[in-house]
Amino acid sequence: MSDHLRVTRDGAVAVLTVARPEKRNSLTAGMWAALPEVLAGPAGDPTVRVLVVTGEGPSFCAGADITDLLAGPDPDDPMAALRRDNLAAQAALRGFPKPTVAMVRGHCIGGGVELATCCDLRFTDPTGVFGVTPAKVGVVYAPESTKALLDLVGPALTRYLLFSGELIDAPTALRAGLVDRLVAAGELEREVFAFAEVLASRSALSQRATKEVVAALGAGRDGRAEAERWYRETIAAGELAEGTAAFTERRPPRFPWAG
Repeated sequence: MSDHLRVTRDGAVAVLTVARPEKRNSLTAGMWAALPEVLAGPAGDPTVRVLVVTGEGPSFCAGADITDLLAGPDPDDPMAALRRDNLAAQAALRGFPKPTVAMVRGHCIGGGVELATCCDLRFTDPTGVFGVTPAKVGVVYAPESTKALLDLVGPALTRYLLFSGELIDAPTALRAGLVDRLVAAGELEREVFAFAEVLASRSALSQRATKEVVAALGAGRDGRAEAERWYRETIAAGELAEGTAAFTERRPPRFPWAG
């Protein structure tokens, strides 16, 4: 486990903080390797309903620590272990079974964009600056990372970012679909946690179903098997009955399924 990855709690909301502010929260090889285990705790905790991912201080994450790029023992593939651990970390965050929200301040570059695009939603404020910079250091961006970016912003901006390594500001990121909400200066944390509380009040089972169906559709499947399985679960778990009863009685629902 890495000392630079910190998980805290705010009620039903878990917060994963990348805590290396002296390096703009750049991720070392050890941090990438530790991330799946760090995420396993809140993923398996039924009292956690939402995960917020953020960085300590004025930056979200400035990417992978460049000193690790050539640190591997094989001169023909010095990034082999780093690439393996990076992809495993992304898969763990992408597969987190509950809603995930990236809370982005300041620099969100390279590996920071990888973290943010693995989250379900992304909020930023006017300080947000985004870029994908493999062309600046001669790195070939992984297909998994490229697809995550492509799915959000389309082929034209994906090429622009990957070809140039240029940075874009928060309003441009919002227009492009790289972020979902741009909030006023000084309001980011309040807005994110207010929205996280909204997510925590909704049906966890419906959210799990949505994550799996969206993932299936993104992988080229029709999602029918996932939707059918979770639909049956809403009935068996009493989620559908509670949701409709609460709506009829004009009260907040008390969904029984914790995940």
